[in-house]
This record gives sequence, structure tokens and C-alpha cells, in this order.
Amino acid sequence: MQFSIQLSAYYPDKSYGGDRVYRDMLELARCADQCGYESVGITEHHLINILMMPAPLQFAVKIASETQKLKIITAVSVLPLHDMRILAGELVCADIFTDHRLMVGVGRGAFGFEMDRMGVPLEISREKFDESLDVLQALLADEEVSWDGKYYQFDPLTIMPRPVRDIPIMMAVLVPEAIYHCTRRGFHIQTTPLSGDHQHMLDQVNAFNRGKEELGAAGAHQTLSLSRVAFLSHNDADRKRKIQMAHDYYSRFDNVFTGPGIVENGMIKPLPRKMTVEQTAENLTICTSSEMVDRLAPYAEAGVDRFIMNINFGVEQAEMLESIQCFAEEVMPRFVVTDKSRARAS
Repeated sequence: MQFSIQLSAYYPDKSYGGDRVYRDMLELARCADQCGYESVGITEHHLINILMMPAPLQFAVKIASETQKLKIITAVSVLPLHDMRILAGELVCADIFTDHRLMVGVGRGAFGFEMDRMGVPLEISREKFDESLDVLQALLADEEVSWDGKYYQFDPLTIMPRPVRDIPIMMAVLVPEAIYHCTRRGFHIQTTPLSGDHQHMLDQVNAFNRGKEELGAAGAHQTLSLSRVAFLSHNDADRKRKIQMAHDYYSRFDNVFTGPGIVENGMIKPLPRKMTVEQTAENLTICTSSEMVDRLAPYAEAGVDRFIMNINFGVEQAEMLESIQCFAEEVMPRFVVTDKSRARAS
């Protein structure tokens, strides 16, 4: 099982400054590269102060310029917000500028506030995403592409420059049945149980495994990436402090993900959660290094190829750097990559 760091921005205080936020994220990427992580992930979100990254491809190029080996995953590029004729060319350039370390995660968008304000409400985002994905794949694969659909109509054109390799595309999906169908279509999969329980994670993994098995040899290259809040703690008091911080973070996240979407001057209003702090503690992976090995073993055994650690929920920068380093030294060596790119706990 490979390990990745989600470089998600959390910006609860505007006085901290966007320049400092992204400088911190770049420092985390350099640390991950030096510690032997396989990749980092970059979100795309606009107009809000969590997961705040309106320019993911620009940031991917910046990360590549200051790291040596890291793969850089867009997690995710929100296709309905873009014109595929522009995005296709930007992806080709970003792949070249990152020395072909780019992996493109794509999705339909998740936050109603954001999508409404950008003119693509969630009610139509699935339909527009489906057509956008078809257009993007055609533009990357073929020359002289024309289109006559609901959202795209254009005469023959060729994206320039042409791709110099097949850029890996990963589908962001949450619902197990949708994971199964996207796997059957040949896509890599990105998913997350968010703050869901262990069984929900197993349902997601099992859906991927079922789709991949049905493809046989044609699906041998496909991978499953799973993202979750994961952070090392020193002791029980430290664990409780970090769980409370994560619980507070989700009071904002839930507002825009499943709630009313109350945002004022770019700042998401924290709302009371239906889930208790104790339930949050059960559903997140915040624990000591020895406990972390035990908590991650079921992920590896289930068949997760890449575990993406979401570490930014309000913890100080120094603590995030320490967690990245300690995880690399005390947890990562306990997992061994097999010849089938699966993992098991040693």
C-alpha cells in the first residue's frame, strides 16, 4: 500500500494570509518527498475557506519544481466548472511541466454553494460531468474532434500540443455502486468514507474489487485510492485534542457538503453537527503509531492501493510536519508492496 498526503488548505483566519497557507502546503509537499511518500493530492475548490485551491494545476507545477519523485494528484479537478477544450490543453502542459508526474482525478463537484455560485448547480452537474468527461477523453486521445451534445457543440479541432503519454485519469466516487460501474469502465478510483464508519469503507473497497475482478486482465492496471483523516497522536490527551479539532473542522465541512451552505465573505459558518465528538473519534484515524498500524491493516488487506492522509483540519504546521515524518519512520515500513501492487501489514 502506497501513502499520500492530501494538501488541503484550511483557512479559518483570513489574517493568516493566502501566501502563508500555500507556503505551508509546499513545505508539507517537500517533507513528504523527502520522507518517501508516493504522492500528494491537491483539491480544487473555489469561493470558500476550506479545501481552498482555485488553481490546482498551477500548484502542481510549483510542487514538481521543488520535489524529486512525488506523483501529484488532482483530487479532484471539477470538470463541470471548465471548458474541456481549454482544460485538455492545460492538462497536457501540466503533465509536461511536472515531468509526467501528474495523475488527474476528476469529479462532478460536491458543495452546493460553490457549484451554484459558479453557475453549475448540483442538479445538472452530473449530466454535465458525464458529457465533459467524454469530451475530455476524446480530445486527449484523438485529433480533429467535433462534438454535438447538450453542453458542447463544436466543429473539428485538435488540442495542441498533443499528449506525449496517456495521462492517468482517476474517477472520484463515493457511492459503492457507482464505484463498481466506474471501475468496470476502466478508470482508476479515488474515494473516501469521509467521517463514515469502517463498514462503509469496506463497502467502497469491495465495490472496486468486484468491478476489477470482472474486467480480468484488462483491469490489472487499475488502482484504488482512499482518502481519510489520519494523524498521529502522542497520548490520549493529545488524541482527544486533535479529535475535537477535526470535529470542529467538520462543522464547517458538513455545512457546505450536506447542510444549508451558509457562507459569509468566503468564510463557511460552523454549524452544530448531528454526529457527536465520540462518533467522530470512532470514524477518524487519529491515534499513536502502533495503533495506526493496526488501524491501517484492514485497508491494506481489503485491497487499497493508495492511502491518502488528510492531515489539515486546523492543526499547527509544526505538528503536521512532525506527523508526516513520524508516520514515515514508524508506520510506512510496516507495509510491504507486493508484486500485485497490493499491500499487507507485516
